[in-house]
Amino acid sequence: MVLRADRQGAAEHGHRITAAIACHVARAGGTVDQLTQLLLHPEHEGGRHTRHIALRSGQARALGYIRRVWANASDAISTTIALSSRHDAYEVLASLRDRIETTPWRGERGRTALRVLRAHLNFAEIAGGPLHHASERQTAEEAGVSRTTLRVVYETVLRPRGWLRRLRVGHGREGSTWYLGEGTIPGHGDHALLSRFRSTQFPPDPALGEWTTPETATTADIDSTVIGHLMGHDAFAHHSLGSSALVIIGALRVRPAQTVGELVGSASVSRATAYRTLHRLADHGLVDHSGETWALAPRALEGFGASASEAVPYPTARPAHDWDAIARQYGTAGVAARRKALHAAERAAYREALEQLSKHRSKAVVLVRDGRQVLVPAPRPDEIPSEWHVHGGCVLDPVTGRAAPDWRIATDGRLLLITAADQRSYDELAAAHAEALSEWESVA
Repeated sequence: MVLRADRQGAAEHGHRITAAIACHVARAGGTVDQLTQLLLHPEHEGGRHTRHIALRSGQARALGYIRRVWANASDAISTTIALSSRHDAYEVLASLRDRIETTPWRGERGRTALRVLRAHLNFAEIAGGPLHHASERQTAEEAGVSRTTLRVVYETVLRPRGWLRRLRVGHGREGSTWYLGEGTIPGHGDHALLSRFRSTQFPPDPALGEWTTPETATTADIDSTVIGHLMGHDAFAHHSLGSSALVIIGALRVRPAQTVGELVGSASVSRATAYRTLHRLADHGLVDHSGETWALAPRALEGFGASASEAVPYPTARPAHDWDAIARQYGTAGVAARRKALHAAERAAYREALEQLSKHRSKAVVLVRDGRQVLVPAPRPDEIPSEWHVHGGCVLDPVTGRAAPDWRIATDGRLLLITAADQRSYDELAAAHAEALSEWESVA
């Protein structure tokens, strides 16, 4: 017998082992048939989890499970590379940062995706590799966006483009497991990174010189490190300076003295957005313009210097300007604090629910017999008292004294309600219940 509280952990451990074996077989050039033969071999210890599924739910379910694991492993191998040392991991992260900084992030949704991806890059740099752990609330606080916006860019930009993949959903106090990918650069006519709300303006006329470097440019040039340090502040919330100010500051940080036409390409913004954002930044003394060129004001960012060739000294460098005053002017002061307070309340409520749920899980009694420890599970609330039993597996109604036709006693003494709409076996019902419980805990 196994503790009920430990069964889920054992299943998750078995799934991780199975996934690791599948990745090894896929990386070695094996096939799904070879993986199936390996996992179902009775002497292979790594296939215990798969053989348990076959014993509990049937051979067809076990084969379906192996096919799903193989598909995920093949996808993981095709989008990841093997890292032999920490130095290799840092080289991969540096290459990924350069790729992020030269990718055009068009539209409001694209710029929001840049903030979220930069937050995950911060976590990956702390973890020392593309594989890292982070919860949705933690990422939303780092990027300075709401969880709703975070999920939108996950599903519409980052995951479809291969920038980010969730390997394991978080549970309890553990965050989700993520892996940073190489990503793809959208081509001409790709609307995946466009804003949710489309413009109603007429397209630019090339003969008039409108949008001389339009949003068909294939490369950008921004400093994502500056963006990563500033994006969590209230001054860059949605109704304040916003993400467009972040990318323009990042572009001017790399190469000062750019014209609006050059910023359209380097910051991946439209000409109207560039003019509007530059004038807004100029009103706060963050940028200066001389003729047609724009540049960051002297010592606009304390700790980052006025020259693009200077390295960022410390990640805790604070802006020289009063960002708090800018946030108060736009009415966004305290947005980050309120978001953190809301997330703290949600975490507390979730952990309290887990604690209440754990109280209903009774521990088994340990008996020592013939020098061995024998686990005897404690009675469950849904187990049927002996006085309710009727010959034939029926249940005796304690009120009427007659057999209840829709209720049956399972082989393990549990109470089951069998209706005409549900003719599944007990093993199928147990498997469906375990799957539903796993999905509920994943969503929670």
